[in-house]
Amino acid sequence: MQLLIPFASGLSDAASPVLRDLALPNLTQLLRRLTPMQRDEADAYTLSPPHERALAAAAGWHAADGCLPFAAQAAAADGLEVGELAWGLVTPAHWHVGRDHVTLVDPAALELTDAESRAAFEAVRGLFESEGFGFAWGAASRWYAVHESLSELPCASLDRVIGRNVELWMRGSAARSAAARRIRRLQSELQLLLYPHALNGEREQSGALPLNSFWLSGCGRRQPDAVAPTIVNDTLRAPLLAADWAAWAEAWRALDAGDLAELLAAVRADRACALTLCGERSAQRFENAPRALRQRLLARWQAVAPHTVLEAL
Repeated sequence: MQLLIPFASGLSDAASPVLRDLALPNLTQLLRRLTPMQRDEADAYTLSPPHERALAAAAGWHAADGCLPFAAQAAAADGLEVGELAWGLVTPAHWHVGRDHVTLVDPAALELTDAESRAAFEAVRGLFESEGFGFAWGAASRWYAVHESLSELPCASLDRVIGRNVELWMRGSAARSAAARRIRRLQSELQLLLYPHALNGEREQSGALPLNSFWLSGCGRRQPDAVAPTIVNDTLRAPLLAADWAAWAEAWRALDAGDLAELLAAVRADRACALTLCGERSAQRFENAPRALRQRLLARWQAVAPHTVLEAL
């Protein structure tokens, strides 16, 4: 059993006291029994966050920062024929224009229906096709662009940008490439096209957020996945991105009583197991690697506070 937990720790000053007050008995037992293995150390400004890097490593992918081909993987899961083409995930979104900067609101807050999404998709299809892109609908929150220029185009993960200033994630040498400039132009043109669209008029009348932009991520060609599946429990994601620390703590308790309890049972049964904890900077993998009896007994008697492990992520 391989379990990966994204957003196990946060950089907010509020995260540490929440973790220190949490009772996570099953995680505590796991940290006593499992052996620390690979650690992926970075900072909070990589385009690909730790959990995406860990998933890519588990799948055996090889790509530069911001070039992990999650779009092609998702398109295949949506039933699209991806072939050898370069795909990009186009996430319909709402950009909130504030006094000082523009923030990308969590796309889940749009609550787009399939009908609304398809109407918007058809309205903007011509923009992408006029630039030479193939354009495909996968689901209400997943559209896809297909173009050779996406094969090695670094993009910030959506999980890096939600709730943050979009300009911070659209800078650097990669952002000045011709392909990146084309995407920025499409974002601006899409905003102008959808602003007067009947769909947004209806949404605003009902109090829903208007759809006024998109975020491109996960670009590249599909790479084969490793045989061993990894279970991803992402229940910590939404409350952390929303900075809802009470909900985050509750999600942690539920995770400890659920998947972590199951993993602990598997460890006690001497099954091959791995746990990967991911924060916003780093990821740490633990395995039930063979150890001498003395090492196992010593590790089980040593007190391991989960918060010290999690805060280091």
